[in-house]
Amino acid sequence: MDARVERQTGLLLIAIALAAYGSYHALYAIAMPPALASPLLWVGFALQAVLAILAAVGVWRHQRWAAAALLLLGAVIAATALVEAFVLGIVGWLDALLIAIAAIVIALLLGAYVNRSGPLLERGRGSPQA
Repeated sequence: MDARVERQTGLLLIAIALAAYGSYHALYAIAMPPALASPLLWVGFALQAVLAILAAVGVWRHQRWAAAALLLLGAVIAATALVEAFVLGIVGWLDALLIAIAAIVIALLLGAYVNRSGPLLERGRGSPQA
C-alpha cells in the first residue's frame, strides 16, 4: 500500500471520529438547555460540538487551519473538564485532571499528524517552499 493512501485513510478516519464526537456533543448540548443547567457547562459542550465539527470539515478538506481547530478543541475539552471538577464539583478532580491532560496531549498529537499532511508539504514534495 502506498504511504499517501494510508495517510488519506488515516485523515478520513480522524474526520469521521471528529464528526461523530461533534454530533454527540451537539445533541447533548441541545438536550441541556442553559436555563436548567449551568450556562458555563452548556457553553463548554456547545463549543466542543462546534469545534469538533469544524475540525472534521477542516481535516476532511485538507485545510491549513484544521490543526488549530484541533488544538482549540483540546483546550475547550480540558477547560470543560476542569470547570466540571473545580467550579461545579460534579466530577472528581483527579478524573478531570486526567481528562484535561489527555485532551491536550491527544490534540497536540492529532494536530501534528494533520499539519504534517498540509497543502504546503504536498506542493513542495516534502519540504515547504520559501
